[in-house]
Amino acid sequence: MQQDPAPERIDPAPESDGFSWRFWEKRRLVVALLAFFGFFNVYALRVNLSVAVIAMTEPIELELDNGTTVYVPEFDWSPQTKGLVLSSFFYGYLLTQLPGGWLASKIGGHRMFAIGVGATSLLTLFTPPLAHISTGLLVTVRVIEGLFEGVTYPCIHAVWSVWAPAGERARLASFAFSGSYVGTVVSLPVSAYLARYTGWPGIFYVSGIFGLLWTTIWWLVVKESPERDPHITAAELKYIQESRGCTRGVRSHPWRAMLSSGPVWAIVAAHFSENWGFYTLLTFLPTFMQDAFGFSTSSSGWSSAVPYLAMSLTLQVSGVLADWLLSLRRLSVTAVRRLFTCGAFVAQTVFMLGAAYSSSPSACIACLTLAVGLGGFAWSGFSVNHLDIAPPHASVLMGVSNTVATLPGIVSPALAGAIVTDKSPEQWRIVFFISSAIYLSGAALYGALCSGNRQAWVVEVEGDATFDTDGASTTTYDNKALDRSSEM
Repeated sequence: MQQDPAPERIDPAPESDGFSWRFWEKRRLVVALLAFFGFFNVYALRVNLSVAVIAMTEPIELELDNGTTVYVPEFDWSPQTKGLVLSSFFYGYLLTQLPGGWLASKIGGHRMFAIGVGATSLLTLFTPPLAHISTGLLVTVRVIEGLFEGVTYPCIHAVWSVWAPAGERARLASFAFSGSYVGTVVSLPVSAYLARYTGWPGIFYVSGIFGLLWTTIWWLVVKESPERDPHITAAELKYIQESRGCTRGVRSHPWRAMLSSGPVWAIVAAHFSENWGFYTLLTFLPTFMQDAFGFSTSSSGWSSAVPYLAMSLTLQVSGVLADWLLSLRRLSVTAVRRLFTCGAFVAQTVFMLGAAYSSSPSACIACLTLAVGLGGFAWSGFSVNHLDIAPPHASVLMGVSNTVATLPGIVSPALAGAIVTDKSPEQWRIVFFISSAIYLSGAALYGALCSGNRQAWVVEVEGDATFDTDGASTTTYDNKALDRSSEM
């Protein structure tokens, strides 16, 4: 195994650039806040069907021509068809991970992030009428939505490679990623109530409109790099530039070295493992609560939201805690990433097994809340690790890891649908056993192969040229902060 380079030193932020309650004065925090709401919309658009499918397949009262009242589902789908509908999004999502990361490294990530969310939002508005026409069209539009949303995770690493100081990578990335889980927390119960009071089509109309609104704001506010932001202060710009190092100008990627790198495959294994458990529950948790404990659509929406509320909270704590541990300079970046990722996976294994044997709704929800919530610590480990080992290639590496990590979104719902044929607790238990085994395997692989050091194969070009995506020259900057003094 190739020996790691010398551990990278992470310097804390200078006191003049510390965090304050006036976050809008720090443009990197504005980017983080808008990225948070971007991922909020990403997951609201993704999970809406998980609740809608329950309302779509519930028996409804129907009066026949002869006056007889019968109860039939609006969409009479088998478990296998339901699994196909729920997993169809991920077929498209899988295909654009690498292209999205590659394009983001070439032309920048902020515009592609907006296009990904905006196009998905627009297509979501067409979901109800297409579903009424045919199941095939519903599957098709979900695949296309996945194609556009697939660029979002790789693109945001391209954004952080230029906006995130080294000492703030975990907290900024974790805060932005936590929007995914807050979006899940909010959209699950809100979708349940929309289904109840407006009908299931309202779920798609509301999430689509909010996604388009966010797209407009991001497009107008966020710039490709700090150098292109006319509102950034000179002090913040200097701090970001000195801390992040050279991350621009990359025009090629060392594919052979990347794909044969142990630390890269450690990230891939961890990302796959975390997503297997997450996607299984994300897709089937409302259905599981209905099958196992007889919850209604609205009740299952609320109970299914609790684990993701826990994860959104732990992500806030874990990101700050990871950066704080690094600032103490007692643990290396490698040690912190390993501690957070492997520790979380082992704990998730224990509580997933606890959920499998829970006999009461409260005990099951408690175990699932801990199993999902502790994943926030894993995300403050492996999900920012791309930026540790190869900042100029972070978007491409995220594309690689998220490509593999998307496979659970395709395989796990289909597998769960094939296993759970009569809705028995024993069959659901098998689903939880599989997730537990994958968590444990991920912990072993990541612990053995991970690194927090910049790798020897990293390719970068000296200088800080920025991409010409805002209609400006790549060698000049329209930034008033460069010409004025500033007090932070």
